[in-house]
Amino acid sequence: MRLLIAALLSTASILSPLSTVAQSMDVEATIKSVDKKKLSFTLDDGKTYKVPEEFNFDGLTSGVKVVVFYTIVDGSRVVDDLQIVQ
Repeated sequence: MRLLIAALLSTASILSPLSTVAQSMDVEATIKSVDKKKLSFTLDDGKTYKVPEEFNFDGLTSGVKVVVFYTIVDGSRVVDDLQIVQ
């Protein structure tokens, strides 16, 4: 019985990091401001989203409605994909 409990506990400890895998989320909102120097933009919900260095800011200005797909990394929202809503 002790061996069974030990095996279950060791299996649980091995699999526990899998529950912390980042999940992609999305939000539809309007851009409030764009900061190309800081590689980020803020939506009208007040939250700031970071983008990778190769991100193309063409067409992104205040007032543009977008759908942002993002992942939270170290407490920051990092953009995975972005679509402009027509």
